[in-house]
Amino acid sequence: MPRKKKSSATPGQRPLRVGEEIRHALSRILGREMDRLNDPDLYGKSLTVTEVRISPDLRNATAFVVPLGATVKGEAAEPLMKALNRAAGFFRGLVAKEVKLQFSPTIRFKLDESFDEASRIEAVLHDPAVARDLDHDDDLDHDDDEDGS
Repeated sequence: MPRKKKSSATPGQRPLRVGEEIRHALSRILGREMDRLNDPDLYGKSLTVTEVRISPDLRNATAFVVPLGATVKGEAAEPLMKALNRAAGFFRGLVAKEVKLQFSPTIRFKLDESFDEASRIEAVLHDPAVARDLDHDDDLDHDDDEDGS
């Protein structure tokens, strides 16, 4: 019986597990190595690695990071991201020592903007006009329930 081809939209279990292992390794590495680097854009910076997405062949990884104490949309994050991607080869070597894989994936760093997006959505939902519309929709739903529909 031929095997079904998996959809490329959903990653398999192995890439998810490997991505999580790399996320933990990168978190440890960034925590201890940032003060040892000679790059002034990285020295003394604190980052959180929120997610690592890895390709199905485990050769390319994208690490999503959030700088602590800097706004994601702000200009302070841009030099940090450029510096991280300049040092990606260095971090790749350290990850290879911590996570045992046949090939160490190429790492690319991207800014995780999901927290800013969540904050923006939260602010929109608390806007008085939107809150009024949401309350109005709830009232209509309750009226329908009372009618027995």
